[in-house]
Amino acid sequence: MNLEIAGNVQGFKQQDGILTIKTAEAEARVYIYSPTIIRVSISKNFNPDDPSFAVIRQPLADFDFDESSANIDITTPALKLSIQKSPLRFNFFTAAGNSLSEDDARFGTNWQGERVICYRRLFEGERFIGLGEKTGNLDRRSAAYVNWNTDAPNHTPESDPLYKTFPFFIGLHSGLTYGLFLDNTHKSYFDFGASTDEETSWFGADGGDLNYYFFGAQGVAKIIEDYTWLTGRMEMPPLWSLGYQQCRWSYMSADEVLNIAQTFRKKQIPADVVYCDIDYMDDFKIFTWNKKTFPKPKQMLDKLKAMDFKLVTIVDPGIKVEEGYKEYDEGIEQDYFAKYPDGENYTGYVWPGRCHFPDFFREEVREWWGAAFTALTQPGVEGFWNDMNEPAAWGQNIPWIVKFGDKFMPEVRNAYGMQMARATYDGTRKIMGNKRPFVLTRAAYSGTQRYSAVWTGDNTGTDAHMLLGQRLVNSLGITGMSFIGVDIGGFSGNPTPELMVRWNSLGVYTPMFRNHAIQGSKMREPWEWGKNNEQIIKKDIEQRYKLLPYLYSSFYQSTQTGLPVSRTLAIEHSFDGNVFDERFQNEFMFGDAILVTPVESTKLTEDVYLPQGSWYRLSSDKFYEGEQIVNVQAPLTDLPVFVKAGGIIPMQSVVQSTNEKGDGILRIHIWNGREANSFIYYEDDGVSYDYEQGVYYKRVISFNPIEKSLSLSLVEGSFKSRFMQLRFVLHGFDGVKLQEEIVENKNGEIEVKL
Repeated sequence: MNLEIAGNVQGFKQQDGILTIKTAEAEARVYIYSPTIIRVSISKNFNPDDPSFAVIRQPLADFDFDESSANIDITTPALKLSIQKSPLRFNFFTAAGNSLSEDDARFGTNWQGERVICYRRLFEGERFIGLGEKTGNLDRRSAAYVNWNTDAPNHTPESDPLYKTFPFFIGLHSGLTYGLFLDNTHKSYFDFGASTDEETSWFGADGGDLNYYFFGAQGVAKIIEDYTWLTGRMEMPPLWSLGYQQCRWSYMSADEVLNIAQTFRKKQIPADVVYCDIDYMDDFKIFTWNKKTFPKPKQMLDKLKAMDFKLVTIVDPGIKVEEGYKEYDEGIEQDYFAKYPDGENYTGYVWPGRCHFPDFFREEVREWWGAAFTALTQPGVEGFWNDMNEPAAWGQNIPWIVKFGDKFMPEVRNAYGMQMARATYDGTRKIMGNKRPFVLTRAAYSGTQRYSAVWTGDNTGTDAHMLLGQRLVNSLGITGMSFIGVDIGGFSGNPTPELMVRWNSLGVYTPMFRNHAIQGSKMREPWEWGKNNEQIIKKDIEQRYKLLPYLYSSFYQSTQTGLPVSRTLAIEHSFDGNVFDERFQNEFMFGDAILVTPVESTKLTEDVYLPQGSWYRLSSDKFYEGEQIVNVQAPLTDLPVFVKAGGIIPMQSVVQSTNEKGDGILRIHIWNGREANSFIYYEDDGVSYDYEQGVYYKRVISFNPIEKSLSLSLVEGSFKSRFMQLRFVLHGFDGVKLQEEIVENKNGEIEVKL
């Protein structure tokens, strides 16, 4: 195997907003997308179409550069890219000249066969966060990872790879921040100094271009904002999808599904969603219903609707090989399936047996797939769960010679699940008109946030997986995915009652709150764990519903800035070493104001690190100064949750579903603090896309500690709030008795003296 290292620059030119640089080994192209985003792409054979599944923005039309005998320098208001000529190396600096990231002087970009790798300097004390769904520690330093979307049903807290590919990370050193996104769907590699004597980090892929976007904004939140500007942001989810979701493999009949829903209502445990796993289908054939166990799906859906329940149904990509089956016949007739090079349709075994796999990389196939959802939407299904889309086949090893369109499987495997989610989203949005679909996917690639929510796959009912799940949620949040869930209680295995209680209490603060389990395991519904535990779980689910106004507003923030709902503390406290301590790395912010500490089910006290600021225990209003480690009580009835001083949290009364109006009072909770703070409160109908036309309700709630006042700005948007009255609930304000004061929720400015 030969090694080729990018050598000296032989020539360069700028044309149409692209700086092209030639060496004997390859060609490099440089693009500017914004003052803080620069793209570098290096290849031996560029694709003239320059496709990307992730990026939705175009580069600037032109930019200036300076040339000297040694370098080509590109300077923006925020960044300086210094391109060394002999040999070709790319070094990034702040506008003030501080080094952010540099090519390794010896090896830079190099090739071994088709594999392309970029070696970069490793800075002293440099930390790395991101890469999405990756196990291990919050700080990726001294670890190595592979991106190869994999069905990983028995994964451990150390397994790699898993189901998703998000080749985007953020580097932290010297008080500086930078980000890097390798937009390449081949099997890819990231090594953060795992075995290089603390000298280099490196990243690359088995083939394709070394095509990366460099982000130079200062502050992790700013980098996330830029990354999601580049790759897109989520849209507002349907409000019902933020409620409690009950799932199982499988509820075996319409009667069982209805009984589950009826039991929630009888016991007055709030819930919005029940799922149908693979057994609702006729012989596991996608877009069919089992005529014996689900004989009248519309009748079942109508009954669920009458109880304010939504149904989510699973869809897998494998199309059963069976003449007379509509999707198979159409796929064969239209030539829509992945193929061997000789034109034969690829066949793999999944749940239905022998299956073909749709080629979701072709627009006409995506349209065909999307149109088929009428079999589910006509009876009334509004949620669509995309599974087994790594793509998975028994044996886990789809031949590399299988082609999707003009690409072989290894070139695009990592994007297959994303394209399936895209087809599902586009199709159901078209069918459902002005109603928002809920799409969930297991496999994903960067940019999937535009189409779908994700969950972390087949976890296990252990404390270790509960804590790992939270790290995965936090890490996925860095990479643009805000709508994320885990299988509460663990998909496989049998959790203890204590773990089930603890995990549900953590689910309150998980963006998607879904309980799910494998066939043959203990039933996981809240009433299956004894009367006392049922009451604890019920109380926690009620807390989730109280928090929905705050949570929905936090999702609105994600649509505007890309900032996730569940946030590792490293976003706001990037250079606080305690944040990366393995004892505290699972802690996270839930929205702007709430800090959550996951605790193992066997522990009744916990050491908690409270970062800079002042904090209140949510359950007791006990006050703590930040930047210290505190040992707190952590009974199963009271997960350690804290509110930042100055925090503003709008809440509602307990309701049984998101469709229930409640008492019409929005309770605005404010915790006293020394610093001014504000919160953007957002409402819309929770169902339609009317908000895109200005039919929403938005106002800024501000706390002024100097003037001791709380103010609400003039309402923006034409939507009428569902809350007719406002109640201000004060915490930490000694002697103030404002809790009982209720005011009319008018659209004009409102100010309350505290």
